[in-house]
Amino acid sequence: MHLRISRLFPLVVIGAAVALHAADKTKAAAPAPAAVDPYAEVQPAAESIDLNMYQRIRDEGLNHSHVMEFATALMDGIGSRLTGSPNLKKANEWTRDTLTKIGLENAHLEDWGEFGLGWQQLNTWARMTVPDTAILIVQATPWSPSTPGPVTGDVVFVSIQTEKDFDQYKGKLAGKVVLFGAMREVPPVDKPLFERYTDKELEDLAEFPVNANVGGIPPEMMARMRERMERVRLIDRIAQFFADEKVAAVIEPSRDGKNGAGSGGTFFDDNGATLGRTPYLADKAVKVPVVVAAIESYGRLYRLTQAHAPVSVEVNVETKFTGDHEHGFDTVAEIPGTDPKLKEQVVMLGGHLDSWIAGTGATDNGAGTIVAMEAVRILKALGIKPRRTIRIALWTGEEEGLFGSKGYCSMHFGSAKTSTAPDQLQLPEFMRRATGPLDVKPEQKLISAYFNVDNGTGKIRGIYTQGNAAIAPIFAQWIAPLKDLGVSTITMRNTGGTDHLSFDAVGIPGFQFIQDMLDYESRTHHSNQDVVERLQPGDLKQIATVEAIFVYNAAQRDQMMPRKPLPQPDQEEKRRAPLEGIFPGAVAPEPK
Repeated sequence: MHLRISRLFPLVVIGAAVALHAADKTKAAAPAPAAVDPYAEVQPAAESIDLNMYQRIRDEGLNHSHVMEFATALMDGIGSRLTGSPNLKKANEWTRDTLTKIGLENAHLEDWGEFGLGWQQLNTWARMTVPDTAILIVQATPWSPSTPGPVTGDVVFVSIQTEKDFDQYKGKLAGKVVLFGAMREVPPVDKPLFERYTDKELEDLAEFPVNANVGGIPPEMMARMRERMERVRLIDRIAQFFADEKVAAVIEPSRDGKNGAGSGGTFFDDNGATLGRTPYLADKAVKVPVVVAAIESYGRLYRLTQAHAPVSVEVNVETKFTGDHEHGFDTVAEIPGTDPKLKEQVVMLGGHLDSWIAGTGATDNGAGTIVAMEAVRILKALGIKPRRTIRIALWTGEEEGLFGSKGYCSMHFGSAKTSTAPDQLQLPEFMRRATGPLDVKPEQKLISAYFNVDNGTGKIRGIYTQGNAAIAPIFAQWIAPLKDLGVSTITMRNTGGTDHLSFDAVGIPGFQFIQDMLDYESRTHHSNQDVVERLQPGDLKQIATVEAIFVYNAAQRDQMMPRKPLPQPDQEEKRRAPLEGIFPGAVAPEPK
């Protein structure tokens, strides 16, 4: 899961095509549009639910699960899956081949475009040599270059907050190991790191808060985002400055986790730790080795520098770049529909296959990948002949900006052009002004719904409707037989940060499930603790079972799932603008 709006902004890169997996790039011609307009279908008040099928799916999913076999094969057998890396290529091929083995059809890889640098970490270590010897807990940040073997340098702390701060360090950093990043507080861990929703919390989540900024971005959030973007732009300058000064290496401190869990040797190594906005682009590549350190390792070094004590570190970063123009691929496979009138329509499910590098990408988002695979395995094991086609898609490039799902939706369903003005290009894509209407493609009307899992390994407690009021009564009937599994909550709220947003943006019902967070936000999200040991097998069985039931129900309905009005991104500012001419006695200003 790439970080939510308050934590990390999606950044977009689109490039030219390069041949890779050529056999996988052949795509069938787009089917004809649906005969019925999904925006106009009348929805029944009562759902036709097959309780016998609920029982069969529950039995297969809970009593004959294979989800942990998928887990160990993917996470232990392949490992971390950074976008553009050799490991992600292996994972794409493994998921394609495994989906074929369990009986799905048309399993293939779809190229969503050029990503950038291919990279992998081979070995990273660091140790303090003066005034004492001590092992430091570190890893390379993604897309860091190597050191020329082990290098030793005196440690200096550098703080650059504004342009004028560069001057004090010019000519003083050659051969140094730079500590870059403020030393944060390390609070005691006095709150649970592993949490499930209480009944009260679920009740609160089901309530829809109406405030002055519903439908828009609050001004205070806009201000925070702009402040962060200014800082991000400065980071690019800092990265080049360190290269010009010929520093030996850079050590950054790990951020904290929820409830103070970013301690005890846990560290987070994601795009927030990289020394640059887009280090995966060849022309923006970081030119000095960078590592992220557990806060206890960083803290000792920092305190020594503040005491003006001599301190030296030996560091070895061994990484490998595997290409400058690597492409990204999504894994796609299907259970074909059988109803002559409905088989061209599609119900989709998925999660993202890529991960960061510190662990093996188990909870983020190996969990979402393996439960989607298990959900379709359950349906195939039961010999389901769905009325609509069921399509699984495992996305890549999610962590860098939902690239895989956005690319897929743009190619198949539609897109809207966004402004390329210089000031707009400095913003995350979701903040950029649309310059034209949504250009909808014929396939857009054939997708009934998309279901996504990307909040870790915790069991499903309900679902976000993403503001789709017409769908809430339908989901309420679907979950009624699942209350004993803990599924109880439907909320009209939106949730962000993952691939269902790509579908929602083009007018297709896209949903993320409510999940128990467990220790996801505290210690596993993008950390070195994101490993198989953090997975909860019982919860994963429940997720796959519930997701299989949702997908089955959507595939069997007479109608497609109800839709919100088609998005009009180019009209958003106009629709929110103040009404003109309504204030009594007001005189319009003279045009300038």
